[in-house]
Amino acid sequence: MRTFSCVCGQTLFFENVSCENCGREVGWCPSCRAIAALEPLGDGTYVCANAGCAAPLVKCANYAIEHVCNRCLSAGNTATGGRCDACRFNRTIPDLSVPGNRERWAELEAAKRRLLYRLDFLGLPYGSSDEGFDPPLAFDFKADAIPSEGVWRWMGADDRVYTGHADGKITINIREADSVEREKLRVDMGEAHRTLVGHFRHEIGHYFWDLLVRGRCEDDFKRTFGDHENPPYGEALQRHYSKGPPLDWRNRFVSAYATMHPWEDWAETFALYLDITSVLDTASKMGLIGAVDFGDLNGMASQHWRLGLVLNELNREMGLIDVAPEVLHAAVVEKLGFVHGLVRRQAEGREAA
Repeated sequence: MRTFSCVCGQTLFFENVSCENCGREVGWCPSCRAIAALEPLGDGTYVCANAGCAAPLVKCANYAIEHVCNRCLSAGNTATGGRCDACRFNRTIPDLSVPGNRERWAELEAAKRRLLYRLDFLGLPYGSSDEGFDPPLAFDFKADAIPSEGVWRWMGADDRVYTGHADGKITINIREADSVEREKLRVDMGEAHRTLVGHFRHEIGHYFWDLLVRGRCEDDFKRTFGDHENPPYGEALQRHYSKGPPLDWRNRFVSAYATMHPWEDWAETFALYLDITSVLDTASKMGLIGAVDFGDLNGMASQHWRLGLVLNELNREMGLIDVAPEVLHAAVVEKLGFVHGLVRRQAEGREAA
């Protein structure tokens, strides 16, 4: 990620909807792919004020009406029903009659936009069924039950919403957008991190398994991650929660949850790969480190390790959890290499096309 600039010279950030200095409205321009000041034309349309762009724009409906987005569409684009290139994938949104749900939805959308920015940066493919994608990408944002007096509850198994992925659809329980509830869950489950963007990065890993691995390179996958067909997923899940991870899991896996089944090992490793590329890209663009060769996984791992040492110590000085808690043992790097190879082949294929 990088910062952006308003026409007044003020620094803008990826989530901004207005300039803190001059008060102009700002938003994501799909033409110059940057946060830009929006110059209104008085008829509900805008012009991108970034130098050399001047693209005619309209706000995403979820920006103009719902106030949970900050992206724009090219003026005249009617293909997505007035929704931007991030919001168009939504299938279910939270019940907005419940107090606080609009704010939770906004948090979810902000994390989703960061996810999609990183996928675009890496050149990874995703899309709808109309665009020929199987499975098509979609998002459901749901709640267990209506929270009353700040208490989240469910009546039974059928009422509980599980964060997960199935056939291209990523479901996120909006409870995860409640920072207090999310921290409780992190502690209860013994996790080093539990963040909204982390959920998105993990679940999109399952999506890309279906898109890039299933029926294409499953034998190679098995050699790296293990046999995803034996034991069955349900049996592995039950065993994990009854017996826990193996004692030496840190030598071979990125997290305890990754030990549960090869699919979860893949998703956790894929999420780590997105973490690494995101942190290195941001650090480089912010001037903390030099240029990053995103084609060299070993170089990336080395830079991330050195940067992680610094960031972890800074956080410890402030009493915060580590930014980079993962230990990149050889087995983890090998798995990252499998992910890296698939990602690079997709990027090179798109460049060649």
